Amino acid sequence: MPIQTDISWWYWAAFIAIIVVFLSLDLGVFHRKAHSVRFKEALIWTAIWFFVAMLFAWGLHYLRGQEESLEFLTGYIVELSLSMDNVFVMALIFGYFRVPSAYQHRVLFWGILGALIMRGIMIGAGAVLVRKFEWTLLIFGAFLVFSGVKMLFSRDEGVDPEKNIMIRLARKFLPVSADFDAYHFVTTLNHRKVLTPLALVLVMVETTDVVFAFDSIPAIFGITTKEFIVFTSNVFAILGLRSLYFVLAGAISYFQYLKFGLSLVLVFIGVKMLIPAYVHISVAWSLGVVAGIILISVLASLAGTWFQQKHKRK
Repeated sequence: MPIQTDISWWYWAAFIAIIVVFLSLDLGVFHRKAHSVRFKEALIWTAIWFFVAMLFAWGLHYLRGQEESLEFLTGYIVELSLSMDNVFVMALIFGYFRVPSAYQHRVLFWGILGALIMRGIMIGAGAVLVRKFEWTLLIFGAFLVFSGVKMLFSRDEGVDPEKNIMIRLARKFLPVSADFDAYHFVTTLNHRKVLTPLALVLVMVETTDVVFAFDSIPAIFGITTKEFIVFTSNVFAILGLRSLYFVLAGAISYFQYLKFGLSLVLVFIGVKMLIPAYVHISVAWSLGVVAGIILISVLASLAGTWFQQKHKRK
């Protein structure tokens, strides 16, 4: 039997403190010196973050019971899956600005730190809305169905910083140097402080995450409305995003059907939020459906790539 406990303020404080310690070790110890993150290193860190997330799920199962543990796992898979789409966009951003591989981890570190803060604010605002106006969930559901269908039929148009309003504002009102200054976001040029192109990359990464959050935040509320579960599943997915980027960035072309799977996930969760009065879909079934869709889309992508490469060799 689980030991039922209330989620008091010190649970939040302890969780945030542990995350701060992890982030401090990451930047201050393991990545104190800028270097290119190799595939093996990234794979190890991806496995570590996944293990920590599963350990947290086990702790939830012990303290809170199976239902909240499954809610966390489902939310974690949904957020991590949607983050994979974000990985591909970040690869395009780094490619557009020609960011050296040695500096990419630092951009991702500060970008993800900003993403944690912004998503925390958005989750808090969403939770308040859901508590005061329960019908907000219906709006979230309809939005997810719309986003899923739109994702299914939209084309990848690449990355154009000139269409990003934050980039335009930064270039208009702040001085920006033409060249990188190692991994620094600010440098000195003609005896005055100016932004480096790496700062623009950081702005682009941050604003891109906000766009993706408009899909992922409503999606997690389709799984659970418990703020602690929503927040922690988001945090673990985002923290794993950095290492996941270095694992997947070079293999973007292999996941040709992942976008189709992600769109189906959004539509499924959106429909689930729209029909609770008529059909109840349990958390366990939601976990199975979401995991199944992602797994099938990944396997189909790998199989499709293998078939295409085999056909080219003939």
